[in-house]
Amino acid sequence: MEDVEQETYDPHGLSAMLRRRYSLNISAELLRTESFIGGKWVSTPSTFPVLDPATGKKIANVSDCGPHEARDAVSAAYKAFYSWKEQTAKERSVLLRKWFDLLIQHKDDLAKLITAECGKPMKESLGEIAYSASFLEWFSEEAPRVYGDVVPTNTKDRRIILLKQPVGVASIITPWNFPSAMITRKVAAALAAGCTVVVKPAEDTPLSALALAELSAQAGIPAGVFNVVPCSRESTPAVGEILCTDPMVGKVSFTGSTATGKILLKHAAGTVKRVSMELGGHAPFIVFDSADIDKAVAGAMASKFRNSGQTCVCSNRFLVQSGIHDQFVEKLGKAMDTELHLGHGSDPTTTQGPLINVRAAEKVEHQITDAVSQGATVLRGGKRLEGSFMQPTLLANVTTNMLCTREETFGPLLPVIKFNTEEEALMMANASNVGLAGYFYSKDIDQIWRVVEQLEVGMVGVNEGLISTSVATFGGVKQSGLGREGSKYGIDEYLEIKYMCFGGLTS
Repeated sequence: MEDVEQETYDPHGLSAMLRRRYSLNISAELLRTESFIGGKWVSTPSTFPVLDPATGKKIANVSDCGPHEARDAVSAAYKAFYSWKEQTAKERSVLLRKWFDLLIQHKDDLAKLITAECGKPMKESLGEIAYSASFLEWFSEEAPRVYGDVVPTNTKDRRIILLKQPVGVASIITPWNFPSAMITRKVAAALAAGCTVVVKPAEDTPLSALALAELSAQAGIPAGVFNVVPCSRESTPAVGEILCTDPMVGKVSFTGSTATGKILLKHAAGTVKRVSMELGGHAPFIVFDSADIDKAVAGAMASKFRNSGQTCVCSNRFLVQSGIHDQFVEKLGKAMDTELHLGHGSDPTTTQGPLINVRAAEKVEHQITDAVSQGATVLRGGKRLEGSFMQPTLLANVTTNMLCTREETFGPLLPVIKFNTEEEALMMANASNVGLAGYFYSKDIDQIWRVVEQLEVGMVGVNEGLISTSVATFGGVKQSGLGREGSKYGIDEYLEIKYMCFGGLTS
């Protein structure tokens, strides 16, 4: 294997690209900057800026909600709940389908919003809108299929019925990396079940949430059913605490870091709320000797570099068996050379946008420095560029002592560890306190079943690097969270089961 550091990415070309003026040319009705509470757009005394992570330039000033607005939103949702839950499942289904149709109708503008505030390339942003809309479509069809049970009894004078009913107001707290899809994956299930919601979007990406609010109103979703309370980083702890402790809230659903999830769990414990937590990942990507190397390389590229490595199911640790290690690494390096292009997300040639902020870039840079100091070899990239841009980086000679193999990266860093046996690979893959997703490539059917059953994760991609879909469950084990989203099971997170015993009957 050739150990060569290549200057693949042109920093001067990147600088020139970022000096251009990028305008957000979308319909004015979708660029909302106020909170959405009880069906009304509500301003606040203070605002906070939303920045383009590629250029650092301001896109808009957005209302900075605090505890007062959070309580108002919960009250609006609580009031709306008692009429929303009485609508028939068919009526709720029709409204969700109208919302879906509007997302598809406005997909280009919604994608531009994602690229502007999140930084991902337009192709990926369009993909996210399709993914986001799919949850509205899926759960619009699941709403009429919330079935209870008639249970046979052991006595003749009674009948047993199990009913499913909505839990009430759901607080929805979402991350910045999928600013549209992480909302609809939760909200569509909640609304289909008959719940109402208060959404607190990430402070980096509130514009997509507010655009969803505008389209929900256009779809005819009643006032108070869908509320959005954007807030700054400074206001987030106070708003988050209200959303997790208010006694009118029956359910909390959060996607984000494990550390933050633990804080919210403590808040929710005080009133024993239902919770769903989709937390951190540290996904292993295993390539066995029997794998199709070209397919494994393609899978690695898709799994690692989507959204510049900023997804919770991105592969983080690449374990490659010794028999094909050198060939895999060589082909992977060539694929990085030809397929990855840094730039502003609105440029059609861009495949790698910026990281969300400077802190994120500093974390990746620190992991690279740590790995190199312990003997890792930089085969591609390795450098911090302008602003929050990082070169996509390939490391070889990586060991399990290095930071990049012990903590989630959330950036375009691909560390490769060589292993010899299946048992060794599984031991390394499972040596983590989180278990969201895992991937492996093999053509050995016996091995495939063994590894699937032994990987300690909630989702497994077998010979596949992209696994997320609205029709399948999404969630993890260990400290990667609680509950499942998507699929026919996702709606259960927003339902309670009520047992009814009908006695005193005569035969």
